[in-house]
Amino acid sequence: MNFNKEHLFWQNPISSFSITDEGIEMVTEPNTDFWQRTYYGFRNDNAPALLMKTDERYFSFTVKTDFDSTHRFDQCGVIIYQDSDNWFKASIEYENDEYQRLGSVVTNHGYSDWATTDVDATIKTMYYRLSRRESDFCIENSLDGITFKQMRIFHLFEGNRQINFGLYACSPEDSSFKAVFTEIEITDCKWLKHQ
Repeated sequence: MNFNKEHLFWQNPISSFSITDEGIEMVTEPNTDFWQRTYYGFRNDNAPALLMKTDERYFSFTVKTDFDSTHRFDQCGVIIYQDSDNWFKASIEYENDEYQRLGSVVTNHGYSDWATTDVDATIKTMYYRLSRRESDFCIENSLDGITFKQMRIFHLFEGNRQINFGLYACSPEDSSFKAVFTEIEITDCKWLKHQ
């Protein structure tokens, strides 16, 4: 399976973006996010995601992200989006001038969770590697694109057949920033089978 720009499609299209051989850029719009119910009670489903479909059950998807935001909650990263009640995202979410939250959200049947670890606020570049083994997934991150660290392993109840996966960026508050995605690659699954 190859990353083919011609097969990309939008969930919640935005007006300002570019797709070239060098990479993909998105300029976020204010008050956009993905979240479902848990703790906060609200339901947000209006963030832009640039997706592709696959039936391939074993693969890894890697991307380098760069973002220049210093506004609270701004984020960009990787996503699986099946529908508003079933999806996954991973990103750095800006918090303040001291720290940000490197984290991931898994939403199954309409309820989101959020797993995070704090990272320095000066980090503006991150690699993500999303690997699939049937309906189970592993998300990893890396500062250099070489050494990856596991963030979490998760299951999607609606992720056992065709999935929609790709890139997203959003600004949950009244802000906007440019997210840049490069070094996009789809490979054989690098998440090895458990022995």
